Amino acid sequence: ASEESWQALLADVLKREGRLDIMVNNAGISGGSGTPETTTVENWQKVQAVNSEGVFLGCKYAIQGMKHLGAGKPRSKGSIVNISSIAGLIGSAGPTAYTASKGAVRLLSKSVALHCAEQKYDIRCNSVHPGGVDTAIFNPLWQAVGHEQGKAFIGSRHPIGRMAEPNDLGELVLWLASDRSAFVTGAEYTADGGITAGIGRSLLAPR
Repeated sequence: ASEESWQALLADVLKREGRLDIMVNNAGISGGSGTPETTTVENWQKVQAVNSEGVFLGCKYAIQGMKHLGAGKPRSKGSIVNISSIAGLIGSAGPTAYTASKGAVRLLSKSVALHCAEQKYDIRCNSVHPGGVDTAIFNPLWQAVGHEQGKAFIGSRHPIGRMAEPNDLGELVLWLASDRSAFVTGAEYTADGGITAGIGRSLLAPR
């Protein structure tokens, strides 16, 4: 998370486009499976720098860009979409640093939404909370047990019976980014294959 990089990126976008309408903050790392006892300060800080501070800076400079009035162009109706995780909703014993960082993204999104509403900026901010998505964040598991076996294992933990593909999230993000969700801000959307819905009968049945 480099503030200078964000400043340069925003300057480049405004120079080329004259405005900024949409920001999707989607960068993230897992940081391993450390618990509250085993997570090192170095690991904690690394995960927070990417997952939490990076999203904070993305929001900060998105607001600046969306407020900008380009020459001869109308003011933006901005939308910021922050990709959090179900770990930011229900917590877990580990990975501790990852869980904390995604919880921070959830509440940061609400803070941004309320601030922009109070300032009459016409900028919305919402968070998306996926379950397991088949992306590079799972590469360590794929390398350890194989892609298909690992994917089947994680998919079995979802009531819907599979992991998500990136496109499963894409339509939701697109809707939040567009004017079709113009009355939606400060909200959190789960796309988790049913994990946070509750406990199914199969887990409650006598064995």
